[in-house]
Amino acid sequence: MIKLRLSELRDTKSGHILHDVLPGDYLSSGGLSFAKRGERSHTNDGPDGRDYHIHKDCEAFIILQGNGTMEINGEHTPVTTGDIVIVEPGEDHHLNSSEDDPIVTVWCHAGLNRHKNQQQEESE
Repeated sequence: MIKLRLSELRDTKSGHILHDVLPGDYLSSGGLSFAKRGERSHTNDGPDGRDYHIHKDCEAFIILQGNGTMEINGEHTPVTTGDIVIVEPGEDHHLNSSEDDPIVTVWCHAGLNRHKNQQQEESE
């Protein structure tokens, strides 16, 4: 896991904003997530309902609001508004939202190709 602050990102005018910390030329998937009070993400997501959630690539979480912990391989690291967490391949990860100030995040993956909605359609 890599943890940094939004203010630590290098100013960039091309590519994606996380290019220095999230491998891949283009943001390829992602979303906006509003956690419930005390919610733990990806609980029982693993094979056969096991409590395990990993990826083969890196995933970025940008904490837009709230606080909680990022649980990586069973260890909890506090996170708050303005933090960026990069989960590395193979790390079992869960975002735990605070009861008092629930987390709102943007999460994303990057890769060699653009998201299918951003790809240029082939002319017939």
